[in-house]
Amino acid sequence: MFEKLALVRMAQAMAAHAGARQAEISRNVSNADTPGFKARDLAPFAEVYETAPDGLRHTRPGHMLPEAANGAEPVLRRQNGAASPNGNTVSLETELVKAVDVGQQHEMALGIYRSASTILRASLGRR
Repeated sequence: MFEKLALVRMAQAMAAHAGARQAEISRNVSNADTPGFKARDLAPFAEVYETAPDGLRHTRPGHMLPEAANGAEPVLRRQNGAASPNGNTVSLETELVKAVDVGQQHEMALGIYRSASTILRASLGRR
């Protein structure tokens, strides 16, 4: 019953996306000294969720995403950036900032899940 709610499915998808993105960030950081390694990242959650069968809905053109982002893009993409002399494109500062962003995304997903379960418990007369 609980997993049939769209809000809960969205929170689960957001947490899974945060986990997958954290894995890519970790891979980038671990290969920061590998010659020729190209940093990669996942598409933002809004883009990924929009392509899902029951994803976000637009109420007007350009509502949630800019018009340019409406095209289909691969989930995994290379980052643009200056390469070091050995051809590596990993920037540790950028990866750390992204890691904090992913942590916030994961916390948001857990907060949504907690709030939904609290509302359901309250509607059932339990606290």
